[in-house]
Amino acid sequence: MNAPRARVVRRPVHGVLVLDKSRGISSNNALQKAKWLLRAEKAGHTGTLDPLATGALPLCFGAATKFSGLQLEADKTYEAVAVLGVRTASGDAEGDVIESLDPRAVSLPTPAELAVVQAQFTGPIRQMPPMHSALKKNGKPLYEYARAGEEVEREPREVTIHALTITPHAPAATGHPTLHIRATVSKGTYIRTLGEDIGAALGWGAHLSALRRTDTGGLSVQDSITLEALEALPEGERLAQLLPPEALLAGHTRVTLGTDDAGRFLSGLRRRGAWPDASAVAVFGDAPPALLGTAHVKASELIPGRLLSPIEIQQILESRASQEVTIP
Repeated sequence: MNAPRARVVRRPVHGVLVLDKSRGISSNNALQKAKWLLRAEKAGHTGTLDPLATGALPLCFGAATKFSGLQLEADKTYEAVAVLGVRTASGDAEGDVIESLDPRAVSLPTPAELAVVQAQFTGPIRQMPPMHSALKKNGKPLYEYARAGEEVEREPREVTIHALTITPHAPAATGHPTLHIRATVSKGTYIRTLGEDIGAALGWGAHLSALRRTDTGGLSVQDSITLEALEALPEGERLAQLLPPEALLAGHTRVTLGTDDAGRFLSGLRRRGAWPDASAVAVFGDAPPALLGTAHVKASELIPGRLLSPIEIQQILESRASQEVTIP
């Protein structure tokens, strides 16, 4: 008879873990695994990555979950490989093949042809949301309609491709030519659809065989860790992989308050000061230095937004102190 599994004792954990998600795992499963490894009480992700996709997936714990919505609005950078001459139902390698041309009949685009298409898809564009997506129609995700073999009417949406490069890549195992796509995009952009549309513009059709997110809102995959590497660490070192909650507020104006004003701000009171108007402000206390929450400034008034609780602030300070290394 198997011994009962030891119960995990949860603890307050506050911060952001930039996970390098591996291929084949869902974002929610990755979140639950990281939550278990950190023994965290509260966790959430900042928008999902498809199981096919790899790369930067910021996971928020504790107080950081209050600011996770900011990542949904953030620009993101992806790298993808598009296989020309093969179209699939989902726009990626997970879907059934609906068209496959003889690879000998599909030619690699010339630099001039790639330059034209690159210009065509840079800047504001209109994009049709794919059926294999979590976008909802009549309260039901589109992918549920797709799984049932139904196609429903959708409206194209305007998105922005801030930067785009398209270059030749090594041929696929089938012999079909492929392209490497690197794109920095606005919220709501579907990279699978971008790959399909680029393939259509070149006259061959395409699907994505690989997709990797390298940056989301300034959080880079270069600063990430895989689940395997996190699990391999001694438990005492896992918390050191977390960024502080303010890592989600990099684009915010910083305001620091003295002790009295900090206490009043945390109770939800507006503060007055010589601050210029600002729509996104990260507010810190100065003794000790700690994030208090977000705010905006209008007519020299600092107006509270999402606030940390005094208990959360104390827990963050205690965790920070326990992780400090004293150098002799």
